[in-house]
Amino acid sequence: MSLLLLTCSLLQGTPSVWAQSPVAPAEAAGKPMRAGIAKVVGGEVRVLGAQGMRTLEPGDAVFSGDRLMSGKYGLASVVMRDGTTLVLGNNSQLQIQKFAFDATTADGSILVELLRGSIRVLTGLISKINPDAVQVKTSTLLVGVRGTDFIVEAEEPFTFEFPF
Repeated sequence: MSLLLLTCSLLQGTPSVWAQSPVAPAEAAGKPMRAGIAKVVGGEVRVLGAQGMRTLEPGDAVFSGDRLMSGKYGLASVVMRDGTTLVLGNNSQLQIQKFAFDATTADGSILVELLRGSIRVLTGLISKINPDAVQVKTSTLLVGVRGTDFIVEAEEPFTFEFPF
């Protein structure tokens, strides 16, 4: 229940979509494409990505391939470029396997893998254009998203602890 209340408070004021050009200058220069931005971070949340391990702070970019890991009391809300919001629960790990989005056509796809813990997903433009293009994978199943707001929980199939 407290996760639900915190989730609701994290999402207040979340923009539905960001205005943006189809190709940002960094992406045109061959740098990794930003998938989203951390809106709210509570407790300790880390990101393992191409740049190595870093602490996630509000306003930080997240990229395709990044793994978000929350500690025992960590929570994070990440708004993807299409307006999809991912809320990572405490003691959770989420891998952004694939994120593609064309702001001009609103076409794209999302594949996230919940390795441990829980996430709440509020879908954005991609699911409105093509609901089959949003998928959440766990160790036991792959879920195609047809709703607009749902929670997924997964138990970790192995023990892998980070020093939180």
